[in-house]
Amino acid sequence: MISYRPFYETLLRKGITEYQLIFKQGLSANTLHRMKHGEAISTKTLDQLCFILQCPVSDILEYIEDK
Repeated sequence: MISYRPFYETLLRKGITEYQLIFKQGLSANTLHRMKHGEAISTKTLDQLCFILQCPVSDILEYIEDK
């Protein structure tokens, strides 16, 4: 299972809000909605997030093995 927990930790650490991502960086609100609900995002979106946040992929998502 893919978890976006690192993404929210990265936002907190960098002091960036979802509002800023949507209205200042042009990220789709639907993308954030999908992430909040654990749904898939494209690699293009993942690349965009890494660029905006200046971070590696591991700061956006992690794989958690199903139990």
